[in-house]
Amino acid sequence: MYALTVFYDGRCPLCVREMRQLKQRDHAQAIQLIDLHSEQFSDYADRIDAHAANQVLHGLTADNQLLLGLDVTHRAWSLVGRGWLTAPLRWPLLGWFADHAYRFFARHRSRIAYVMTGEKECQQCSLDSPSQRDKSKTDKHN
Repeated sequence: MYALTVFYDGRCPLCVREMRQLKQRDHAQAIQLIDLHSEQFSDYADRIDAHAANQVLHGLTADNQLLLGLDVTHRAWSLVGRGWLTAPLRWPLLGWFADHAYRFFARHRSRIAYVMTGEKECQQCSLDSPSQRDKSKTDKHN
């Protein structure tokens, strides 16, 4: 049983990058990552609306509590010991601004991804291995 199941857009380069980072830090295997475009998602289609989850990050806790947006992000990073980085995003006043910024990001993530990565959409993204572009960046830093 996972403490959190995260439903993410496996075609979004930025989403895949964040999920890869989560997976690398999830030593306790507390988080299950489900690509909305995978066959694995069909097991959850009766509980999670794919269209809605593609608009705003969705997560399910072990007790079937639905989390959305930055609440999912904060819970996931907390489970891997990095919640202190995302905690300010849940503070009352800052959280309000963060939620609005997140909704803007979510709506425009293809364009933002293109500016940041040169890709609007992943064609063959995988959580198991970095893309060639990510690998070449890693090789440059080593």
